[in-house]
Amino acid sequence: MHPDCRGRQAGGAAGVITVELALVLGVFLLFVVGTVEVARMAFVRNTAQDVTRRAARAAAMTDYSDGAAMAALRYQALFRDKDAALPLLPELTADRLRIDYLSLSADGALAPVTAGPACPARNVVNCTTDPNGTSCIRFVRVRICATANGACTPLPYTTLTRILPDVVPLTVPVSTSIAKAETLGFRPGASSCL
Repeated sequence: MHPDCRGRQAGGAAGVITVELALVLGVFLLFVVGTVEVARMAFVRNTAQDVTRRAARAAAMTDYSDGAAMAALRYQALFRDKDAALPLLPELTADRLRIDYLSLSADGALAPVTAGPACPARNVVNCTTDPNGTSCIRFVRVRICATANGACTPLPYTTLTRILPDVVPLTVPVSTSIAKAETLGFRPGASSCL
């Protein structure tokens, strides 16, 4: 074989190896990125449920008329001590947690308490007078919503690569958690708003 032909064969083989490597590496990287995105989505689902559960439990025992205490419970539900987003879930901030106080009618239907008691002591009086009244807070519901008021629309989810939302719009689960209202911050002997 002529010496020039051997050089062309070696160069051609190197080119084929480079093309094969590029194809295999592209598929491998797509698989790795897809695995990371699926793992992050699983993390988001689990974290969203845990956050609402922690917030509902804390809200059942926190004075709803104390703004600082309510802000602190939102931060603590997000595993924070100040207003900051979660590292892998920047969409979820304290203002995305919607806390609703619910009454329980005689037929077992839950409804938001719209004209609620001014303080926990007043809620004790309302619930003692009429446990199924519309001004008796019996349950606390926490959800993750995109807006602070109005209908609870799911929070948009942004992928790390930002490619998928253009194809399929994804959302953070609303992750509703309901807890039985406990003390709501009421302490016997404390001054009341009666």
